[in-house]
Amino acid sequence: MKRLLLLRHAKSDWPDGVEDHDRPLSERGRRDAPRMAAYIAAAGLRPDFALVSSARRTQETWALVAPALGGGCPSRTVPWIYEAEPEAILKAIQDAPEESETLLVIGHNPGFEDLAALLAPHGNHEALARMKTKYPTAGLAVIAIDRQNWTDVAPGSGRLEAFVTPKTLP
Repeated sequence: MKRLLLLRHAKSDWPDGVEDHDRPLSERGRRDAPRMAAYIAAAGLRPDFALVSSARRTQETWALVAPALGGGCPSRTVPWIYEAEPEAILKAIQDAPEESETLLVIGHNPGFEDLAALLAPHGNHEALARMKTKYPTAGLAVIAIDRQNWTDVAPGSGRLEAFVTPKTLP
């Protein structure tokens, strides 16, 4: 059994004259990312590998999340996760190191919302309802994958265990 953590980047800023790919985190994003990391660590969900979009806001989110996870989590920047369709993100997941048991992916919407619904149509009913309503910035879907290998991850192969957002944290 594998576990997939889909973390949408934290809240970004919209500075004038800055291309979308280069938008930085906002002040709120810089506060929310470490809070979500603390939740991941406290819940025993520490990833052993991370895939991160090449966008500045995802890279900054990862830079704030990684230290709270105790360090030592290798990562790979995956440019095609930026503004990707669910199938492209799924391909990145299928290419993850097989020895990884818990995989963190940091990316964007609407791809994450669509991918989470595609992979995990069942699971925690309350979490499913909240995720279908809105997948906000710094939102985290925790999906148990009923497969031994990342290469075998396919639509419907997961079960949503939790959906956590900064607003649901104490």
